[in-house]
Amino acid sequence: MSADEAVRLIESGDHVYIQGSTSTPEVLVEAMTRRAHELHDVTVYSAFAVTKGPAPYCKPEYKDIFLVDSFFVSNAVRKYIAEGYGTMTPRFLGEVPALFRDGTCRVDVALLNCSMPNEDGYVSFGVSADLATSAAECADVVIAQINPHMPFSYGDPVIHISKLSAVVEVNEPLVEVPTAVPTEKEIRIGNFIAEHIPDGATLQIGVGGIPNAVIRALENHKHLGLHTEAMTDGVLPLLEKGIIDNSEKKVMPGKSVASLALGSRRLYDHMNYNKDIVFKDVAWTNNPFVIAQNPKVMSINSCLEIDLTGQICADSIGTRIFSSVGGQHDFVYGASQSEGGKSFLAMLSTTNKGETKIKPILTPGAGVVTTRFQTNYIVTEHGIVNLRGKNLAERAKLMISIAAPEFRDELSKAAAERFGYSFLRLK
Repeated sequence: MSADEAVRLIESGDHVYIQGSTSTPEVLVEAMTRRAHELHDVTVYSAFAVTKGPAPYCKPEYKDIFLVDSFFVSNAVRKYIAEGYGTMTPRFLGEVPALFRDGTCRVDVALLNCSMPNEDGYVSFGVSADLATSAAECADVVIAQINPHMPFSYGDPVIHISKLSAVVEVNEPLVEVPTAVPTEKEIRIGNFIAEHIPDGATLQIGVGGIPNAVIRALENHKHLGLHTEAMTDGVLPLLEKGIIDNSEKKVMPGKSVASLALGSRRLYDHMNYNKDIVFKDVAWTNNPFVIAQNPKVMSINSCLEIDLTGQICADSIGTRIFSSVGGQHDFVYGASQSEGGKSFLAMLSTTNKGETKIKPILTPGAGVVTTRFQTNYIVTEHGIVNLRGKNLAERAKLMISIAAPEFRDELSKAAAERFGYSFLRLK
């Protein structure tokens, strides 16, 4: 049927989940928005997603029709939420499926973007297992775009076409995320981290220039594994060269495991019907107790600012929500419980405006994503330090050593005022 016919299954008062990653079913979303004059009080759940632009339902005139509730603030809804029209529900991304499954967050309708059916009639929602798996499981109504551009990935994001309430044929290329080219400073950070990663390690790598710099620095490593939340183009060279062979993993050995993909057409084509890659429900990929079963887990993530005690802000700029927690906490904890595991939190030492990101205290309103009790390695372009087992004064000294040089004096003064002689006695 047509998209306009399919979205007639959405009723006022429904809670609608919209698939994320780079696979937002935008034809269905646009059709749902065209029904705005017929609907009211429709709660729209969104999550980690990269879309062509702001969501069409994110307009002030729709504020009483589509109630936006995000589990991860993406470009589709960021401005709308910042303006106060929408909101977000704080939760570790890996715990959101439980909210769906136990009914805390009701899902009436799931909108998916799926592959063409295979010979047995199964379609795959390809690049986005994350929350889509649980939403499709819990929803009374599942509406799918059937799209030749969606790769067929194995694992959890597979559903038989008979389970779909409505099907709409589309021919819509997926959003492509250009590979971030690391800067000179990011390359320095990548090299610092790579020096601490042993052969046989299991990688969790985030998105952006710094993670890509780490990947580039791993080309002389051997027998690496991949168990991550997001798969990106950055890992393709390591997969193609056999550097990632998953031979020493304990959980799904021989398979690269992810929950979602963000990349180019090249990545999507590499995934298509590739049995060496498995996509899983984010409740499983991000479960720290699953993660920890692999040896030498290396968790590599970015952040926005850090205080002198090692508190990590990665989701907000002051009070303004910029993203969300994602899987950072899950992988930091999982790595800490893994035999030989390490976690790395990395960032440039200053903002684009030249302000320090290492601060005496976090900006008022900033969210603590990773607590000071969990931080391990902290990395900037000025070096790498390990806070594990260090007291507050020692942490401050180490953090100042990797701050931008022009801010070290004022940070030292703040540390002396806060920690007194315990800091001053350190050489």
